[in-house]
Amino acid sequence: MSAATLQSATQQIVVDEVFHHAPAVIWKALTTGALIARWMMEPHGFEPVAGKQFTFRTKPAGAWDGTIHCQVLEAVPNERFSYAWRGGDESNTGYGSKLDTVVTFTLTQVQTGTRLRLVHSGFVLPKNDTAYRGMSEGWKTCASNLGSVADDLD
Repeated sequence: MSAATLQSATQQIVVDEVFHHAPAVIWKALTTGALIARWMMEPHGFEPVAGKQFTFRTKPAGAWDGTIHCQVLEAVPNERFSYAWRGGDESNTGYGSKLDTVVTFTLTQVQTGTRLRLVHSGFVLPKNDTAYRGMSEGWKTCASNLGSVADDLD
């Protein structure tokens, strides 16, 4: 193999959706623990405050206990919300490999409601290939679920 073949690449997942809700409704669904649990996973210790640490729990694998460690990086009401997303273990390959990424939600008011741009960045390929593939589809499902939660809030 050539050096170029062995070199890792960093990728990001991007989901771009427009919801027929005001930014405040989408913001509430993105930043309220009980609502996050409805469209993604239940957060533990969550508050939408910069510096706040919280966790999600998912299926364990190998040396990884299934805990996703997060820390709120930015919380600008009705505009931008981001957090670090870390999990996995160095000794794992495939599902449960070490992951050190950032999830960012940007809300923009548009004529028909709110444009939500979700960017999950920092996937190192090929090491994080399994997570990248799975979460690419998972975030699309989460966006759809988020829309359903927002529908219930109106």
